[in-house]
Amino acid sequence: MAVLNRHYRRYDFEDDLEKALNRVDFFRIFHTMALRYGFEHFGVLQLMNEHETSALATRLVLHDLPAGLAETYDKRHRLNDSALFRSFYKSTISTVWQASDHAHNGSSAEGADFIDQIGFDMALSIPVHSVAGTRYIVLFLGDGGDIGRTEHLEICYEANCAFDYFHRQVLANKAGMGLTPRETEILRWISYGKTASEIALIVSVSEHTVNSHTATILKKLDVVNRTQMVAKAIREQIIQ
Repeated sequence: MAVLNRHYRRYDFEDDLEKALNRVDFFRIFHTMALRYGFEHFGVLQLMNEHETSALATRLVLHDLPAGLAETYDKRHRLNDSALFRSFYKSTISTVWQASDHAHNGSSAEGADFIDQIGFDMALSIPVHSVAGTRYIVLFLGDGGDIGRTEHLEICYEANCAFDYFHRQVLANKAGMGLTPRETEILRWISYGKTASEIALIVSVSEHTVNSHTATILKKLDVVNRTQMVAKAIREQIIQ
């Protein structure tokens, strides 16, 4: 990776960021960051359409949550109903969430109480974005007390630095998932709700060829149907 302008300050973990090459490296960086500031876990979530019903497990692009926790949450609750989720689309300010605050201000009446339902006492959500403008949230979860002003500012800056490297080194490099230009074109038409026969007319190929390309796309994206295919393509930024 090319070294960034030296005016950027990565502080204590600059060497770790420069050496990070893959998901395992960034997993270690975010996990260490969480522990350093008194949290137990982290998650990096990609934001999509506010009104699209989606699961926590499908939004997570990197996390160290206990195995099965996100899936269990999704079986019992709707992420879209939580006050935390709605806040992502109202403001880009980092926010501290505590179980005691929800109990006092009655926000549970407005929607599902995310931190209570997922089983933690405190959450810190930090909005971040890629250079292309795609929005994400770095979420830290734990059972500790409140976080001080200095620590809050530090972890927000470090999370932004780590995410910038993570996106450029890992997420951006995944774009395409090995799809050919024609496969990407067909995938885009599928996302618009077009049938195989309609796509065949649009791109001037046979319906059999469209179905053949669709089967290949399903295999490359490791999904089993068109719905999963489109959802994953959007999540991986293959299509918008």
